[in-house]
Amino acid sequence: MASDQIVHGVPPSLSAKVTGSFAYLTIRDRLPTILTKVIDTIHRNKNKFFEEYGEEGIHSEKQTISLLSKLRNELQTDKHILVLTDGLQDVESWNEYLQRQQRPQGDQESVSWFKSPWLYVECYMYRRIQEALWLNPPITDFDVFNEGKTQSFYESQQAVMALCTYLEDIHKNMGKLSKNQLFEHFNKVFQVSLWGNKCDLSISAGQENSQKTSPIESLNSLQPFILVDDSGLVWSTLNSSQRLVESGKNAAVRMDIVLDNAGFELVTDLVLADFLVSSGLVQRVHFHGKSFPWFVSDVTANDFQWTIRQTMATNHKWMSKSGYQWQSYLKEGVWCYHDHPFWTQPHEFCDMAADAPDLYATLQEADLVLFKGDLNYRKLTGDRDWDHTVAFSSALRGFGPAPLCSLRTLKANVQVGLQPGQGEKLTSQDPPWMTSGKYAIIQFYSPKSE
Repeated sequence: MASDQIVHGVPPSLSAKVTGSFAYLTIRDRLPTILTKVIDTIHRNKNKFFEEYGEEGIHSEKQTISLLSKLRNELQTDKHILVLTDGLQDVESWNEYLQRQQRPQGDQESVSWFKSPWLYVECYMYRRIQEALWLNPPITDFDVFNEGKTQSFYESQQAVMALCTYLEDIHKNMGKLSKNQLFEHFNKVFQVSLWGNKCDLSISAGQENSQKTSPIESLNSLQPFILVDDSGLVWSTLNSSQRLVESGKNAAVRMDIVLDNAGFELVTDLVLADFLVSSGLVQRVHFHGKSFPWFVSDVTANDFQWTIRQTMATNHKWMSKSGYQWQSYLKEGVWCYHDHPFWTQPHEFCDMAADAPDLYATLQEADLVLFKGDLNYRKLTGDRDWDHTVAFSSALRGFGPAPLCSLRTLKANVQVGLQPGQGEKLTSQDPPWMTSGKYAIIQFYSPKSE
């Protein structure tokens, strides 16, 4: 039976009692480590701010660092969670969510860093980083995580080249491929997008985490570590939707991808989208990213556009060709990018229909929604201490705007939809299995099947 216990809403002193207890660190060390790196990044760019803005830039740098240092102290000493004050469009929603945290506990003093759900305080820290910047123009638009994201892209160049070369080979033979051969290629690019999720800088607290080997050649060795593989159901859903287009019942097949990390993972998502469009399985792809820098390596609009420009500018023939093709998809409206503010709020996705009905309605127009990565999975399942055998559909708690699939490498203490005994066996053989990034899932749900 499922529990409503919040997995990560435990005081750091108790976190060691949780199996695999966030092999990536607790509130007291991982989050302050990220904040310290943010402060250092802003300070190292002091000369840049002076060159661009003069003394105003230096003043802005000092004030921003002061606010972030205060935030780090609040976090480390279990201070109250404070309301946001920067006046951005999401402030009201964030402060209302804080009120929700207060009501069940009946004591405002209990809404503190160590006594609140881990998912909430982790999201809140990134929002407070944004607040510190917004309150101190003119460095408002500075991306404190940009260096790590660009480094991840550059250090994965060999893998990107191999992937784009593989994509070009598919394009050359597309007209000759049988249905089975097309399915084999689909499986490969789908799994590359899955394992691209290993490259998560928030888990490594911003340390180097790139892909250096050919992702295609690694797939066979990684196959045993996919704990749930619903890729066949995804393939069937896309084919069923395409048949409706062929019969004239639908105008086009649309897939939405709720993105996770910039760098190599984003490239794998673009390659997957390219394959699906060029194969005719999908006619439209909507990408959903973040409206400001988030969880160290998450994709923003700038990251999305920059990645395509860099891919175009390379001197590798097939990589450059891919970049130009992706730019063409954007210009033609085959692809489009969105960054709704809901994605940078702490809400579980079962709240979306009530708290962001416009976004929910947008996702309802898709034939398939892919949710990339760990944070999206935590929000899909509410980051709760579910039994491992609880059905994915149950853990979604009513969320189902369209057929959806989670592509995720496991880096948090939540996983549902496993076979009886599977979780226990993994815990016995490999205790940190839920947090190491070694294992993965391709987990599908369709509201149409209920």
